[in-house]
Amino acid sequence: MLRFTLMVFGMAFMLSGGLWALQGLGIVRWPSDSFMLAERSWAIYGGLTFLLGGFLFWRGSRTAG
Repeated sequence: MLRFTLMVFGMAFMLSGGLWALQGLGIVRWPSDSFMLAERSWAIYGGLTFLLGGFLFWRGSRTAG
């Protein structure tokens, strides 16, 4: 159960972090009234969240059981 949980949370963090980073860089302009658009700080937060999600996913895939 821990393996599944880590992988699900990891994937959720990677997806949300990726979206935040792309919005912060101004690449994704959706939703158009988002406060995160072209804000460099959200690109950093998104990148860190994506990396955390990648670590959780990797850890879940390596957990026995």
